[in-house]
Amino acid sequence: MGLVEDLQAAVGAGNVLTGPDSARYARDWMGRYEGQPVAVARPGSTAEVAACVKIAARHGVPVVPISGNTGLVGGTMTTGGLMLTLERMNRIREVKRDSRLVIAEAGVILTRLHEAAEAQGLYFPLWFGARGSAMLGGVLSTNAGGSNVLRYGSTRGLCLGLEVVLADGRVLNLMSELHKDNSGYDLKNLFIGAEGTLGIITAAVMKLVPAPKAHATATVAVRSLTDALTLLNRMQEATGNRVEAFEFMPRTYSERLREARPDLGLPFDPIPEVTILIEAATTVPTEATPDDAGEIPLVTTLETILAELMEAGLVTDAVLARNEQQRRAMWERREAAAEISVGLHPEVDTDVCLPLDKVEPFLAEALRRLDALDPGARTLTVAHLGDGNLHFTAYPTRDEARLKDKVMETVEDVVAELGGSFSAEHGVGLSKLNSMARRKDPVALDVMRALKAALDPDNRMNPGKVIPG
Repeated sequence: MGLVEDLQAAVGAGNVLTGPDSARYARDWMGRYEGQPVAVARPGSTAEVAACVKIAARHGVPVVPISGNTGLVGGTMTTGGLMLTLERMNRIREVKRDSRLVIAEAGVILTRLHEAAEAQGLYFPLWFGARGSAMLGGVLSTNAGGSNVLRYGSTRGLCLGLEVVLADGRVLNLMSELHKDNSGYDLKNLFIGAEGTLGIITAAVMKLVPAPKAHATATVAVRSLTDALTLLNRMQEATGNRVEAFEFMPRTYSERLREARPDLGLPFDPIPEVTILIEAATTVPTEATPDDAGEIPLVTTLETILAELMEAGLVTDAVLARNEQQRRAMWERREAAAEISVGLHPEVDTDVCLPLDKVEPFLAEALRRLDALDPGARTLTVAHLGDGNLHFTAYPTRDEARLKDKVMETVEDVVAELGGSFSAEHGVGLSKLNSMARRKDPVALDVMRALKAALDPDNRMNPGKVIPG
């Protein structure tokens, strides 16, 4: 029997796609990468994933897992490989309210995790624009971040346990519900962020937190990023580190937003150089219950701090969300980032992280060097300023591979000089392989290659990704 026939016997004929039926999996949602898988299998259980991996091994075919296909770095592309979509593995096995845990399969969409947690009065604090299509296995495989990293950490910090199918088809059961386990190597974290190169994540134990009782949200115009950090620190001190999101939208972002999505409106006219979206949340009843004047104390705290900073000249304007509709309108402007960048070509997409006090120097120096390298090039930036993560996209004047790589290298140079990282939350995939070769510590690369060889000696698990050749 051939590969396809063997797969059909393992998971059912209707769950093995070839030819035109597999086309929607072969192209990433941004249209940057397009592959040609030999087939797409849709296993419905961990046992079926293991069976598919063993079948692929017998036929000498690489295996590439795919979740919601919301990635930005080409991590799921393959030509001649077997794609495994985990979309049928979409069961939430259990929500443990008292333990504040959820046990779910890799194909569960994040929005469903949010809904399941909410039904128990809890919250799953991994939040970003693609939550309606991104799946748990994908966000674990890329160690996704999002807007709430400032308070709750990235995906790695929210995960207690994993179930993983290894390259030889064995199932590694790391489904611990423990907050402490010092019994040897922390194998779980090897697979988080590995992008399927060491094994396929099929299920996980994730942390939940109490659902917020109230939010304090505002869009703020400030003089500079240095002044913005003053606002962040003042609010953190006043609320006991309850700031969940602190997002930066520079003037170029707001201009593009006005051009591409005029229906969303803009809070300030004229557009300031620095716009900040700040949001704090509380579970404390005394901070969430309206006072005699009908004001929510947490919102009053934010309003007071903004007034003080306006008096000092650090904040130039501010709009507070007085209801949920206004809050959602503020977030829609921020979460339109991916949408408004579509259609601008050619592009060089970077995902860098810097110390908080180095973000402003990075922007000044990166823009200066890019202007010298390619006069007339445009940029579009949006940032999780609270954790130093910038999505800094450059649009060169020419669609030339050499120029685009030079733009990437120029950005890397500035990041490295300021003690940052060229990769923050989107993963490495294909698009950052040159960056890995240039910037990753050579000893670290040797260790990564040794781990890859030990767990996947035939190099069949998502080959060609993450680790440069």
